[in-house]
Amino acid sequence: MAARRTTFDKIQRERAKKAKAAAKRERRQSRSEGGAVATEAVHGPAAGGGEDLTAPQLLERIEALHRRYEAGGLDLETFEEERAELYERLSLLPMD
Repeated sequence: MAARRTTFDKIQRERAKKAKAAAKRERRQSRSEGGAVATEAVHGPAAGGGEDLTAPQLLERIEALHRRYEAGGLDLETFEEERAELYERLSLLPMD
């Protein structure tokens, strides 16, 4: 008997939960570093997964994420989680 596949709704809930956790973690980090204004300027007021972004906007966020990691603003685990989430959102966009 084959294993039951995960539903699309469940996958979406899991993605939303991860995005919310990443945004919360980023807000905590920016508060502790005193850079809440700078983080919001780079990522917008709602850095979670609820907004619809275009491919160029997602690519800009990926570039900003890489710059923050290279500058030492993120640990490897956080960087990889956020990068995976952005690439996943990018892969879900329709191809033109």
